Amino acid sequence: MKSFTVTKNDADQRLDKFVLKVAGNLSTSLMYKYLRKKAIKVNGKRAEGNTRLQVGDVVELYINDEFFTEKSADFRTIGYQPKISVVYEDENLLLVDKKPGVPVHADTHGSRDTLINHVLLYLYQKGEYDPETEHSFTPALCNRLDQNTGGIVIVAKNAAAGRALYEIVKYRQVEKRYLTLALGTFSKKQATLKAYLKKDAKENLVRVVDQPREGFKEIITRYRVLREAKGLSLLEIELVTGRTHQIRAHLAHVGHPVAGDLKYGTAAENKGLPFKHQALYACSLEFKLPEEHFLSYLNGKLFRVKKVYFEDFL
Repeated sequence: MKSFTVTKNDADQRLDKFVLKVAGNLSTSLMYKYLRKKAIKVNGKRAEGNTRLQVGDVVELYINDEFFTEKSADFRTIGYQPKISVVYEDENLLLVDKKPGVPVHADTHGSRDTLINHVLLYLYQKGEYDPETEHSFTPALCNRLDQNTGGIVIVAKNAAAGRALYEIVKYRQVEKRYLTLALGTFSKKQATLKAYLKKDAKENLVRVVDQPREGFKEIITRYRVLREAKGLSLLEIELVTGRTHQIRAHLAHVGHPVAGDLKYGTAAENKGLPFKHQALYACSLEFKLPEEHFLSYLNGKLFRVKKVYFEDFL
């Protein structure tokens, strides 16, 4: 039997979700079987899977030890000091400037040199996260960027912030701006582009077409030309929709691939340019939250990275 006392970061979640987190080797079907057999109790009593846990509740699991997994603490053994650039930080969240080339999570090669490991080590060294005292929560990234795209990534530092930030990102209550260098010059210096996109997960690329088709989703991309020189255009981009590779694929579709992007552009088009990664950066964000939201203190604040490496290229 293992016993867990519910903490603030465990509270307000369903019992079944909590159990599957602390007993990582337990299948969903077996977990519900244990619930029916009263092998999972809350405060000494039988409980349903949809029971909402409260701070101080005691969850007892009368199940075999083999269903419990050891907590991963790889981030503590990566062998170097955390390297993150903090844009903003408070008790609920952390905004970090991810550099191009840094993966957000481990890839198929199992690299531990990831943004999330750097963040976890940073918070661990500050005394704000200890995996040994957390039952079901780990600080988490709430938005993602391609490995070769730089920019602001939002990190939830507690469970309540995590739930809120995932909703904020999902329902686009944060206004994000991107800078990019695009090949060529634009006839319209400001416009809203509309098209349709379909993702090919196997090939990790997307297709863009001008007219609606089955399986394609609408994309809307707004741009404004800031400067033009050397056959390039520096653009400020706003995503009205947020699809995979939307900026890169949409600009390429209208004949202006992102500089340095060899997935949607070509090596010939980029000949002579010095960029190792696509020149695309999530440079700023601003929260747009209801007044009653517990993170509404962030409203009206513009968060921006200190410097985008290519913005002075022109």
